[in-house]
Amino acid sequence: MKIGVLKESKLLENRVALTPDIVNQLVKKGFNILIESGAGERSFFPDESYELAGAKIAASVKEVYDCDVLLKVDAPSVEEAGQMKEGTACISMLHAYLRPELIEIFIARKITAFSMDAVPRISRAQKMDALSSQANIAGYKAVILAADALGKVFPLMMTAAGTVKPAKVLIFGAGVAGLQAIATAKRLGAVVEVSDVRPETKEQVESLGGRFLTVEGAGDVKIQGGYAREVSQEFLQKQKELIQSKIKEADIVITTALVMGRKSPILVTEEMVKSMKSGSVIVDLAVESGGNCELSQYNKTIVKYGVTIIGEADLPSRVPVNASQLYAANISTLLLHLATPEGFNLHLEEEITKGTLITHQGELVHEFTKSVLEKNSNLV
Repeated sequence: MKIGVLKESKLLENRVALTPDIVNQLVKKGFNILIESGAGERSFFPDESYELAGAKIAASVKEVYDCDVLLKVDAPSVEEAGQMKEGTACISMLHAYLRPELIEIFIARKITAFSMDAVPRISRAQKMDALSSQANIAGYKAVILAADALGKVFPLMMTAAGTVKPAKVLIFGAGVAGLQAIATAKRLGAVVEVSDVRPETKEQVESLGGRFLTVEGAGDVKIQGGYAREVSQEFLQKQKELIQSKIKEADIVITTALVMGRKSPILVTEEMVKSMKSGSVIVDLAVESGGNCELSQYNKTIVKYGVTIIGEADLPSRVPVNASQLYAANISTLLLHLATPEGFNLHLEEEITKGTLITHQGELVHEFTKSVLEKNSNLV
């Protein structure tokens, strides 16, 4: 089996699908690895490091497209998908339910496509969970960006000239990104408060030193698969009132709420932004799917009502060394689950295979993707 790694084409994408250490592991297992020249440069992995690890640097990008499997971080562009040979396998962060034009090409060219963002969140798939590994990096980077934009220091400082109070950080969501943001903000010395509709996250928040904001009636929220499914209007109103009182005091607000297949919920309204202190900062980690702040702008940092609103996209790409290392471990683990050096050995009803396989043998086989696309288009 020949595995090809393409240089990422998306603007400002600095990650790479495989790093030299993971290449070395795959080569030792019997895989042939072909790297597009320059694929790792923006992650600070030069071609020479891949050659030392046992990979071959492709003479041309066409040579990479001749491989049996293509590995990427981001979804292929329409142009890239059009260059794939019939029957090729592709593994990437596909977000297939947002890309009907790609699905049509995959079906037409009989591409076997696997999506890293569709890895089921079960214990034996944890090492494949790219959403979690990249969310960890995003949560960390969000705090660093906020600290850089804030005109205050994070920790309590007692000096001869007086005492400097610690910064107050308010975090929406105690998922992977939120928990890493809590840990990073606490290490920098901030006072951290956290809001989440799932009451069971309280223990995790407090274990990291954060203060969990409890809303009356939280015990009535219906949870399924770790996500809130049923939230009453009464609960949402009580949560909004609590947030409105806390956001006025916050120096930094970090929002992390995502809903798969749908636009992100608005958690910070324009009125809330108006109520915040001049000089405070909002980092919207959900900006790529619509944003949690009503005023966020995709891939831009703006100032409104004296508040800096950071809507920079794809924060893991801003820490490309570690983000690539983690992603490479994720994607190689999935590859080893699906294939041997001799080829794929797919068990279509096995949970991980079924969860990640999007198109196969000219058909869209992923049920969630199919249901979303059927609602929004004529694609079946």
